[in-house]
Amino acid sequence: MSSALRLRLPTVAAWSAMAGLLSIAFAPAPAQQPTTAEVGRIHGRVINPVGVPQQNGTVSLSTDGGLTLSYSFPVSPSGEYSGQAPPGEYTVVYRAPDTPEGKIVDYINEVEVVAGQDMAQDVDMTRQEFLDRLSPEQQKQLLAMRAANAAAPAANTAASSANKGIADIDADIAIVNLDFHDAENARATAIQTLGSAAGRGEIEATAAEIASAKYTDVETLMTRDTAVQPGEPVLWIDLGRAQVGLKNYLDAETSYKKALDLLSKVDSPQPQVMGAAESGLGEVYARTLMIDEANAAYDAAAKADPANAALYLRNQAIVFFQERNAPAQIDAADAALKADPTQAFLYYIKAQGLALNATVDPNTNRLLLPGGCAEAFRKYLELAPNGPYAAEVTAILLRAGESIAPSAAPAAK
Repeated sequence: MSSALRLRLPTVAAWSAMAGLLSIAFAPAPAQQPTTAEVGRIHGRVINPVGVPQQNGTVSLSTDGGLTLSYSFPVSPSGEYSGQAPPGEYTVVYRAPDTPEGKIVDYINEVEVVAGQDMAQDVDMTRQEFLDRLSPEQQKQLLAMRAANAAAPAANTAASSANKGIADIDADIAIVNLDFHDAENARATAIQTLGSAAGRGEIEATAAEIASAKYTDVETLMTRDTAVQPGEPVLWIDLGRAQVGLKNYLDAETSYKKALDLLSKVDSPQPQVMGAAESGLGEVYARTLMIDEANAAYDAAAKADPANAALYLRNQAIVFFQERNAPAQIDAADAALKADPTQAFLYYIKAQGLALNATVDPNTNRLLLPGGCAEAFRKYLELAPNGPYAAEVTAILLRAGESIAPSAAPAAK
């Protein structure tokens, strides 16, 4: 399965789409070269979220936070870049070759170029700051791609007799990668297709139809491929993901358990593959109200793959939030915040769960928030003052007569 798994590694175009193109508008200026003799040099490597060099594109330096790109340097096929600029403090910006105009893939603030010195500055998209910018769907896709990437070296040692049907599976996995991407971006596609005049109900119905068609295609392909290569855990994991997307939870449970059974027979299973299987099983249980089983599976994912523990626990909180299971989402958010207390959305999830027990003072019409709720809302505002829920959170706090100033919130525990 080595060639099939290699097809799952991200391309430049895949990461431009998947990694969440940041909505930062700027007016690109022509690439400039310093004219003064007093210059500094900068060099580094661009690493994508899977942890491998990102090919091609440009790294630019900006003096106004990314609005204008003053000095641009090409990225080589091995991910390297280098160039020179006048001394000063810059924002380092990475754009892929197909990044739409007005958007960027990643940026790093407060990078200083010093005259007469050569500064090393990687654009490493495995860092937590970048991962926190990804949507839940993008983080979920990232975990799956990391799992496949981790599985590739082990798959390369498979016996040649296992190559029967590999060409067909290679082609199927290329389609599956696109199908998962399209399914997870179904709502954006529906909005683009229907136009701005479409109502919310029409958009949601169209998005559900698009996603269902893509997940059905994956289920069909992976059902066939697991019959050809029944000993490959990653195929069973992809089958389980598709079945979860179709809400075929009993089938998904069987698929994830099959992957875990296969992994249990491996002396040293890849942590990311184990984590993907355990977290997938956790999602099945979370969506079928098997709370204890879900918590156990997500905990197992975090223990099996400690490097991605914060992502698994974050996804756990998000799934419970989507299922409107307030007690479970509060507990899951607390657990995820212990792993990474800087994730604003988790404070929002926790506060929303607590807010379901809010009451209204009949005399003053003041909203009475339960303990810990206002603190969690304020922490969200502190970490994401311009976040997508900032206006909603501010309105809730004001109605409750609570301060919205971050300084009023206690320190995160």
